[in-house]
Amino acid sequence: MMNRNTKDLLLTALAPVMWGTTYAVTTEFLPADRPFLTAMLRALPAGLLLILLSRKLPRGSWWWRSAVIGTLNIAAFFALLFIATYRLPGGVAAVAAAVGPLATAGATLLILHQKVRLRTWLLGLAGVSGVAMVVLTAEAALDLIGAMAGVGGAISMAIAVVLTKRWGMPENAGPTALAGWQLTAGGILLIPLAFAVEGAIPTLTGTNILGYIYLGLVNTALGYWLWFRGIGRLSVVPLSFLGLLSPLTAATVGWIALGETFTAWQTAGFAVALAATVTAQLQARPKALDPTPAPKPKTLAHV
Repeated sequence: MMNRNTKDLLLTALAPVMWGTTYAVTTEFLPADRPFLTAMLRALPAGLLLILLSRKLPRGSWWWRSAVIGTLNIAAFFALLFIATYRLPGGVAAVAAAVGPLATAGATLLILHQKVRLRTWLLGLAGVSGVAMVVLTAEAALDLIGAMAGVGGAISMAIAVVLTKRWGMPENAGPTALAGWQLTAGGILLIPLAFAVEGAIPTLTGTNILGYIYLGLVNTALGYWLWFRGIGRLSVVPLSFLGLLSPLTAATVGWIALGETFTAWQTAGFAVALAATVTAQLQARPKALDPTPAPKPKTLAHV
């Protein structure tokens, strides 16, 4: 019978697998060159739906905490993600996003004041290298703005995850409410940006609408509920390595659905990135979030 930790790990892993379909959906179903509109329509409806389902609003300090997490994890991350997606080939965008475990390790060191083992840094480098082997081709073009956006998005998300771990789960609220609060906050921040930079919403086709519905309901509402549930049950650095499943899923979707090739070199890279992800899950025990913020440790802990 599956133990609780394995079940939590597998359920949380579904989130980055869902997120791995974002590039294909964006390029095949959504209107071109609308990164801020796409970010807003992905976040706000999903956030409002989760708040409706949870029937809870923030209390006390969680008003500003939700705004901070929503700014980092949604407004900034989604905007930067779609800038990278629209400006870069999928492979280059995926490698930029794969720095997430390294960014999380750095944020853990700076924000949680926890020592990060050398093995974690090496696994992070292995993960980036494996993803690069899978998705980079000789034809991959580097757009500086797109690359900076991809790396910036990974850093922004890493800081948000570590802050969520530091603050703990809000009292009398679970992952549904927490995901809803930060998605709504981020979506609201994206509204003026979308209209100021991109103008009015263009006429949407049926295909566009289906793409936005999928991104909002499955990719985001369900995906972020699973992710915040996982933050409450898994250690933060091993959790971040699950993010490598996103570019690996994107490569697999491209191979199966878009007719892209998959060479022996790419297969080896897939194995390297997957091995880094699995090994990271074995190096730390899960550490659940407390209802209230934990005091700062007097000694350095290993993660």
